[in-house]
Amino acid sequence: MTAKIKPAKGWPYARIRGVGGYRPTRAVPNEEILKHIDSSDEWIRSRSGIVSRHWAGPDETIAEMTLAASGKAIADAGITADQIGAVIISTVSHFKQTPAIATEIAYRLGTAKAAAFDISAACAGFGYGLTIAKGLVTEGSAEYVLVVGVERLSDLTDRTDRSTAFLFGDGAGAVVIGPSKEPGIGPAVWGSEGDKKEAIEQTFSWEEYREGSPEQFPALRQEGQTVFRWAVFQMAKIAQQALDAAGVKAEDLDVFIPHQANMRIIDSMVKTLKLPEHVKVARDVETTGNTSAASIPLAMERLLATGEAKSGDTALLIGFGAGLVYAATVVTLP
Repeated sequence: MTAKIKPAKGWPYARIRGVGGYRPTRAVPNEEILKHIDSSDEWIRSRSGIVSRHWAGPDETIAEMTLAASGKAIADAGITADQIGAVIISTVSHFKQTPAIATEIAYRLGTAKAAAFDISAACAGFGYGLTIAKGLVTEGSAEYVLVVGVERLSDLTDRTDRSTAFLFGDGAGAVVIGPSKEPGIGPAVWGSEGDKKEAIEQTFSWEEYREGSPEQFPALRQEGQTVFRWAVFQMAKIAQQALDAAGVKAEDLDVFIPHQANMRIIDSMVKTLKLPEHVKVARDVETTGNTSAASIPLAMERLLATGEAKSGDTALLIGFGAGLVYAATVVTLP
């Protein structure tokens, strides 16, 4: 006799309940970057829109930045840590292969032995985590899920590489996903294009680093023009698909929060999507740089903190990066 599996009793919908962020104390202006590359402040601003970025100090580890951002998100959600049923952390700059940093975070926050795991999806990692968390809440596996994007990309930056030295920053952004009586997170439009994986990659593997013992630590490299064209033309299509999947039109949006990769990419996507002037656009990249998985929650937190966005606003999120991977969805802001 075949046993019947009891159906899960989850919530009908999920939404973002709280958000928190952490930016390292040290702000690094373009002038400091220029000590190592032959360029100019004007060139960096015109190419990327970046004026400064934050780099973590020795004590601002992946774990400490995550704890700081998570504590704020939990408080903002109005819950306690022991109500968190799962912890999902997206990062490409935690250099210990195992155990997952999420397990340490779950313990140090004081969760009741929450499920905990890391994901590696680069700049789309926050969107991936958001989608997984939504599923956990609606199927009943966890009532509240902590999703964190955290990076110390300064550790993976070749400061002599003129094409990338100015791009990357450090920080952590966190959200709490919880139950909702109304839809608060739309369908995910996500995927990958592995045939383009060479467009953004680590210069050499950890195995090559170990065997060859090169003087230089592995760093990030990218084919700038390839990434720019892909992001502007292909990701605008993905963003539109996310709007369509959620049944939302561009004119219905209040906020647009794309991955903070480059100001030119952001501005081009706004133009391609034909977003109305009333839509607030996150441009956190100017003073935060590209923080990969942390960029969307950090930009979200800043928009809410400054009052440019408000609770209940409808926002389009899209992350894209190394892999090449992408994830877009429409959400209601906490």
